[in-house]
Amino acid sequence: MLDFFISPAYAQDAAAGSGMAQIVMLVGFVAIFYFLLWRPQAKRAKQHKQLIGGLSKGDEIVIGGGVLGRITKVSDESEFLTMEIAEGTQISVQKNAVAAVLPKGTIKAI
Repeated sequence: MLDFFISPAYAQDAAAGSGMAQIVMLVGFVAIFYFLLWRPQAKRAKQHKQLIGGLSKGDEIVIGGGVLGRITKVSDESEFLTMEIAEGTQISVQKNAVAAVLPKGTIKAI
């Protein structure tokens, strides 16, 4: 009864080379995803791991929250380090929280 007012919609025939086009499109998306997301993230993770591995007593660092301080104790077997944020004030921080190692003398300059 409603066919009089609404014309029926039919699907189009599949194109001849659509299977190959879909494979090429999928490979293209994977390549874009790799070069824009996976590769840069893996590179940053590798650099951060090297940064954490090179921490030593006396280094001036900034942690993820923006707190600056000087490392007073680093333990190889533990995931924590102790840093001095003010004269006589020390805090324990996870090594993964370290965002950057600052040049020597940065804290005194601030």
